[in-house]
Amino acid sequence: MSKEAPFGLTIMEKLLGFVMTAVGAITFYVVYTNLSSAPAPAPFLLAGIILVVVGILLILAKTGEQKQASD
Repeated sequence: MSKEAPFGLTIMEKLLGFVMTAVGAITFYVVYTNLSSAPAPAPFLLAGIILVVVGILLILAKTGEQKQASD
């Protein structure tokens, strides 16, 4: 008996990963190119990097079949 993730859940996980990666990259780029105009750019740069890393992890994560130990 195997449990597989629903197909829609797998697609949405990958799509969310792409969106988070894009938002993180855009955030990082905009803040990095305008460092002089931001009073404290470090938190926004860090948030952009974190979004990119989490997005990449969501893209690479496997949501397939879970193997159960047989007795």
